[in-house]
Amino acid sequence: MRLSLYHFDTGVQTIGGNRVVYDVERGAARFGAASVDGPALVWQLDHDEVDAEGALLSRFVQLDPYASWVVRCDRIDFPRGAVVPAHTHPGPAILYVLHGEVEVEADGRASFFGPGGAWFESGPDAVLTRASSHLGASCVRALVLPAEWAGKRPVRFVEGAAAEDAGETVAVLLEHAIALPR
Repeated sequence: MRLSLYHFDTGVQTIGGNRVVYDVERGAARFGAASVDGPALVWQLDHDEVDAEGALLSRFVQLDPYASWVVRCDRIDFPRGAVVPAHTHPGPAILYVLHGEVEVEADGRASFFGPGGAWFESGPDAVLTRASSHLGASCVRALVLPAEWAGKRPVRFVEGAAAEDAGETVAVLLEHAIALPR
């Protein structure tokens, strides 16, 4: 499986398929076929070749081709100085900064992202996120999750931090079930 993110400044029209389309001006997400006249983000889920045993091979996650999955699009708002402690997710995600600044620590390295910046999270690898101390931040993300995570908050804190300690607000914009091909 490959999860890709595309940014369109002047609009986009999709014809369906495993895509999440986010209308930046309206703050709304749709799955599959959509038309947006202004700035838009499109996450696309592509399937790689299937091996001789029928198992779907993935660069990021080993998927069961008979399982059902959920694609979710969330908006995450961070108050100034908010810290999301080291955490993992049950599936991969790509996040995009709408406004503000965030620092992301993963694999012992820190990266900084401002408006238009994006990063990939594999899911099982721990990530720590901090909003700038002088600006709040807003991000939008698309995640691919096992079906049992539908309707649940897809985060596991590594160091036992309580969810109340995170400081961010997450709004689920879209959750859509998908089945991967056999």
